[in-house]
Amino acid sequence: MTKISLPLALVAAASFAVMSAVVAAPPAKTGTTSKGAVLTDAKGMTLYTFDKDADGKSACNGPCATNWPVLKAEAGDKDGDGYTIITRDDGSKQWAYKGKPLYTFAKDQKPGDITGDGFLNGAWHLAMP
Repeated sequence: MTKISLPLALVAAASFAVMSAVVAAPPAKTGTTSKGAVLTDAKGMTLYTFDKDADGKSACNGPCATNWPVLKAEAGDKDGDGYTIITRDDGSKQWAYKGKPLYTFAKDQKPGDITGDGFLNGAWHLAMP
């Protein structure tokens, strides 16, 4: 039977806890706009949802995705806290919140901008926490 010293066991346990916290961190944050709390990307840019997306699938491809950049999921990212990872038509991965794919808007210039809210006859909406 192998004996592990107490300090080594504590370091291992602490390392596992830190690694678990890093992996489990949500892909979006909460920011404040003139319309209240919204989900944001890591840079603080407002996130949006699109009415034409259905069943956890993005309908925003090609030129749409140029104007509405997706919140990309990276290899090794994991679902959790209402966030899921969907596969786009091109095979890339995108974050969704409560089943709704998440996007930024190319015309938003700074954190707190919400110029995409209501765009395209009301089809784009602020992603709310």
